[in-house]
Amino acid sequence: MQKRTKIVATLGPATDDLETLTEMCRAGLDVARVNFSHGKHADHLRRIEALREAARRTGRHVAVLCDLAGPKIRIESFRDGKVELVDGAEFTLDTALDPTAGTVDAVGVAYKELTVDVAAGDTLLLNDGLIVLEVLEVAGTRIRTRVVAGGELSNRKGLNRKGGGISAPALTDKDREDIRFAAAQGADYLALSFVRDADDINLARRLLHEAGGRAVRIVAKIERHEAVAQLTGIIDAADVLMVARGDLGVEMGYAALTGLQKSIIRQARHRNRVVITATQMMESMITSPVPTRAEVSDVANAVMDGTDAVMLSAETAAGKHPVKAVAAMAEVIVGAETYHTSQHRPRERSGVTFTQTEEAIAHAVMYTANHMNVRAIVALTESGATTLWMSRLRSDIPIYAFTRHAATRRRVMLYRGVQPVDFDVAPGDTVALHERVFSMLLDLGLVEEGDLVILTKGELTGVQGGTNSLQIVQVRRP
Repeated sequence: MQKRTKIVATLGPATDDLETLTEMCRAGLDVARVNFSHGKHADHLRRIEALREAARRTGRHVAVLCDLAGPKIRIESFRDGKVELVDGAEFTLDTALDPTAGTVDAVGVAYKELTVDVAAGDTLLLNDGLIVLEVLEVAGTRIRTRVVAGGELSNRKGLNRKGGGISAPALTDKDREDIRFAAAQGADYLALSFVRDADDINLARRLLHEAGGRAVRIVAKIERHEAVAQLTGIIDAADVLMVARGDLGVEMGYAALTGLQKSIIRQARHRNRVVITATQMMESMITSPVPTRAEVSDVANAVMDGTDAVMLSAETAAGKHPVKAVAAMAEVIVGAETYHTSQHRPRERSGVTFTQTEEAIAHAVMYTANHMNVRAIVALTESGATTLWMSRLRSDIPIYAFTRHAATRRRVMLYRGVQPVDFDVAPGDTVALHERVFSMLLDLGLVEEGDLVILTKGELTGVQGGTNSLQIVQVRRP
């Protein structure tokens, strides 16, 4: 059984060997994440080029997702290395302190506006919420706090305000440079960190277009309290949602995280957007060759909730077993889908008016497919839009995007249940077209002779957004 849910894996030092990347592609890698929070452009370029070579070696289409660092709020560094904060002790955050002069009593903060965003009584969280500070007083550049939950604290750890409220803009000067780099390298997706509202996404899209990246799709990472409050507008403005559970869990509280994840997945799919579930999905595999049972359940539940993709971060970027991590995730996905997707049917849309022809065709296709013994769905597509609509309507029938465009073939690698096929729709009569489609399906082993297939296409070939017909055909060897 071929998995339907896609795998996003982060590139890093652990994947720099070409053979490792090649084996990751064979194991089920669909989208490679390039994390701009670490490394320089030369490192990213080398990894993107190696990925594309690995994809060529394996005959797979693998998309590139460039992930902007964003305004991560961090403390500065300690003079003598990591410190141990003790419960009940006072600890000062000072935006004017020398970046390397931190001690057990005080440390610098990289974000100079922090004193404007916090007040006495606020709760600040360090190191992914492991250390909790209560703000006692804000005076000048100094924020005096009491340690509520202490622990070990090392250089450059992240800082959050519980409940959100940090006013840093979503795009930094570095992000703007990275957007230009991503566009120049032909990235397929660009992830925008610490999104607050739709305006952040619109700005990023404008900067992408100015840099020549009109084909790049935008991923909005939901990791701020403010983003949850503005979720509908963000979904409508973005192409993809990422449930970034690290900072989101810190700001919203871990007790609310699972419900939030399910809600975001449901809303994104309902509004016909792609959704990625990320952060610590198989964290133990940074060092272990197998995942824990809790991690298996976590991945499986995200799959059963309808996520398009699940993501590996440090597991592949810096872990000891990057290939095994991808293979394990693929195995869990197939197991979860075996027990779930065949029982799911398209949602009812009675009383809803379709706004686009492709959406109407997609709903007709999936309704028909779920009520007939259809082996596969073939969409002759320019942009992949029709297959996106189809993939929102849960069916266990495979969807194949037949397209001549390499960018479209990579783009649909993030769509759940959609697989790309290199196919150029040449002018000709319907019989000739069917024969070419049948030959391709049979040669690739996707169907057998006599199977029923649903075929969608537009009357005018080569026109984006022109899908307007549905045909039910029986596969015959030409």
